[in-house]
Amino acid sequence: MKRILPALVLLCASAAFAQESGFGPLDTTAPAGITPDEIIQKMGAKESEFAKVRQDYGFRRSVKIQTLSDTNKVDGEYQMVVEVTFSDDGRQLQNVVFAPQNTLERIIMSPSDVQDIENKLPFVLTAEDLPKYTIKYLGKQKIDELDTYVLDAAPKTIEKNQRYFQGKVYVDQQDFQIVLVNGKTVPDDLRRGHEDLHIPYTTYYEQIDGKYWFPTYTKGEGILHFSAQDGSIGGDVHVRSYVRYTNYKRFRSTIRLLYGGEDVTGNSDKRQDEKDKQQQTTPPASKPK
Repeated sequence: MKRILPALVLLCASAAFAQESGFGPLDTTAPAGITPDEIIQKMGAKESEFAKVRQDYGFRRSVKIQTLSDTNKVDGEYQMVVEVTFSDDGRQLQNVVFAPQNTLERIIMSPSDVQDIENKLPFVLTAEDLPKYTIKYLGKQKIDELDTYVLDAAPKTIEKNQRYFQGKVYVDQQDFQIVLVNGKTVPDDLRRGHEDLHIPYTTYYEQIDGKYWFPTYTKGEGILHFSAQDGSIGGDVHVRSYVRYTNYKRFRSTIRLLYGGEDVTGNSDKRQDEKDKQQQTTPPASKPK
């Protein structure tokens, strides 16, 4: 996010996150029956699998970004609701379905904010991305009814025009998938007159279709410190953001389905009709002994 007139610098602190209800104490003892490196590799493989499946799902993304006064009242707000669907030829489409007037006056949305909302807040850490990060095992922690492994992730190097996650990653001990992240996107632009920084956030995940953990809710909050320039007076701006991901629906499949030598991927009704006819005219095959 950028300040409209003065530049902005972010002061981020996630102390409130540490007080979230539902979080048990962190157990820093070594995991039983598995090494930290095995946990990381299993997670990367599962996240790679999920990343491919997630490309087949449409959903609704609802974004709300607010600035708050000294009395904690909303004095500016940006909203955007987008439906992510697919065209007949499989291209992903983003259709704006709700966009009221933007009343933010002290900050503006930057291109990196848009990029983060679309790609980094719903964080996925695939096997292909693991070499980009330094990942440390921190311990085990219970989140509500979930037993998780806690990892610390930070980019090894910062490449130009690339965005990265930095913070804690919580991995389900059974599914080896990310179920929560707490951190921020980096890098921040600290150049005077070009500052573009980002508040810390937490993203929560839920199991969709009984197998994969999808991001469903992100909340971010921080105090932005503005530096004075060109005779202006600096100041603080309290920023809060919410992103909800709802109405997940699988539109397509990356798996080709063949029936009678014909590709019938995405034609489940036709496939089921033909299967029903075959069952009516063909006796069931005997099971092998």
